[in-house]
Amino acid sequence: MEESGYRDISAEEFAKVDFDKATLVDLREPDEVLVSGIEGAINMPFSSFPKGIDEIPKDKPVYVYCREGSFSEEVADILSDRGYEVFNLKDGYKEYRKLVDGNGNTENDEKKQVIESVPQTETYIDAKELRCPGPIVKVADTLRSLPEGSVVMVEATEDAFYSDIKVWCQRTGNEMLSLDASDGLITARIRKKENMKTDNANFDARTGTLSGQHIQLGDDKTFIVFSGDLDKTIAAFIMANGAASLGRKVTMFFTFWGLNILRKPEKVHVGKSVIEKMFGMMMPRGSRKLGLSRMNMFGAGSKMIRGIMKSKGISSLEELIEAARDHGVRLVACQMSMDVMGIRQEELIDGVELGGVATFIGSGETSDISLFI
Repeated sequence: MEESGYRDISAEEFAKVDFDKATLVDLREPDEVLVSGIEGAINMPFSSFPKGIDEIPKDKPVYVYCREGSFSEEVADILSDRGYEVFNLKDGYKEYRKLVDGNGNTENDEKKQVIESVPQTETYIDAKELRCPGPIVKVADTLRSLPEGSVVMVEATEDAFYSDIKVWCQRTGNEMLSLDASDGLITARIRKKENMKTDNANFDARTGTLSGQHIQLGDDKTFIVFSGDLDKTIAAFIMANGAASLGRKVTMFFTFWGLNILRKPEKVHVGKSVIEKMFGMMMPRGSRKLGLSRMNMFGAGSKMIRGIMKSKGISSLEELIEAARDHGVRLVACQMSMDVMGIRQEELIDGVELGGVATFIGSGETSDISLFI
């Protein structure tokens, strides 16, 4: 043993270890271990350490490793102080994985066989009556506990789920086998695939590197329209139209007070509770009823602004909205906010789709600009 109390070993040395005669402690997160791990290793995520430390047996040498070797050094030092014979994989599991894959190790072939041997019975997920982000969270939690290659069939009744689950599959790398919406029921079949671990602590914004992988940063633009003020809405649509004119993919995600922008100006008769009706009466119905964030003066301010814009040849808000739709700007209404505020899809202008948090996050991850307005 070295003075540190433990010994660093290389990936080459680790590959020669007889794992049957050693205790392996994997400090990576469960999702990472599920994608690629060593059979028989004790999974003790560093994020929850030292939970479980007393369960590590002392009758065999202990080999500790994490993703890149930094966390395992600390744990190896702690274990050595507690009397363990400890070895630390100094460059982490990723170097060991590179080594065994590069040497023609059968790990990938074995992994493929495991995937092919997974019973093709589907796991059913009942997400009916759940509201955003409930359905997506339930899908993610279920898949996390299943082996790669497993198939799940999920049923949901929230309209936003149709968009959310497509985006979620795209961003996580899971395979969408089928997606259907009929009679108010959305049914999706998904196969679990090896996906990218999203760990913000290891993300380098300068290089776009995340845990040794590369994120494809796009030039899309995403706007969260939270405000229902006329001036802020005009600014949002001016920027959206400008970005669309440059050939960028633009998503405008409307939530809470911003939903009023998308309401039809005429009254739409839909069944509502007393509270929902009260909300509807107090909120502006459509873009022409929006007030200014400052100097509104009981509506006089907004009329003045509109008059000035017209006199100077500036497009009205309604013209900006129409131009945005014509140029492919994606208008997404947050269904969770709609449910809270008692707004129905029938009350929204044409061209608006329903979405939830996964739809927004999926758009934001491919955008180089995301603005909260």
